[in-house]
Amino acid sequence: MSEHKPQGGGRPRMMVDLDPSGQVSQKEPDRQNRQFLNYAFYKLSPEFRRLPVQEREEILAEFQAAVEKWLDAPAEAGRILRTYSLVGTRAEVDFMLWRIAFDVRDFNEGQGLLNRTRLMGYLTQPYNFISMQKRSQYVNRVEGSGHGIELLPGQGTYLFVYPFVKTRAWYDLSPHARQGMMDEHIYASNPFKGIRLNTSYSYGIDDQEFVVAFDSDYPQEFVDLVGRLRHTEASLYTLTDTPMFTCIKKDLSGLLQDLA
Repeated sequence: MSEHKPQGGGRPRMMVDLDPSGQVSQKEPDRQNRQFLNYAFYKLSPEFRRLPVQEREEILAEFQAAVEKWLDAPAEAGRILRTYSLVGTRAEVDFMLWRIAFDVRDFNEGQGLLNRTRLMGYLTQPYNFISMQKRSQYVNRVEGSGHGIELLPGQGTYLFVYPFVKTRAWYDLSPHARQGMMDEHIYASNPFKGIRLNTSYSYGIDDQEFVVAFDSDYPQEFVDLVGRLRHTEASLYTLTDTPMFTCIKKDLSGLLQDLA
């Protein structure tokens, strides 16, 4: 697909993928490295806050060391960690670890390190999303679209995250119909320059189809963007786009201080 910009500006037109199912082209599977993403949400039991202060500090320090140990890996593993507090923004979760790696097994290793800490005895994990980055079939090399192969995660003060599922009727539409709706969707989003979109794909590896993460310093701009997109035709084909999480970027020490 390539982008075509009409003379005089206006909405870009995209070349349509006429064979999204691959039945005509019979393309070989793509086995190149891609980034896997893990959005791991945790909730602290109030019982932890009843422990003596010194014991709490020791347990939190042990947990921080386990989180940071996960980053001690060869550069080719591509491990990235971003940490967010949800204290005060979501009732059933307190913080989120956004982990990125080229091997999904790295998330297994990371959680294993945490499971061996005392703090995990006081933590539950209400939500855990797995997804993978790949280029969108609707956008190709549109600057600032967030649909590239590699992410630039955690640039903003806030991260707005939610799992997303399209209706089955969406996939029954013609390629031209879907592309036209997405062109409208993209064009409606264009004025919102303070928001970076990271869309990742979960087909077959988790319950949702996508995980959508909007990176921004401007929550008011994000509210207006979502409100505007409700008026686009593509929104009629949304089956699920909740729960929605407002995540506040904090370093690990600050995040743990929010807990107790």
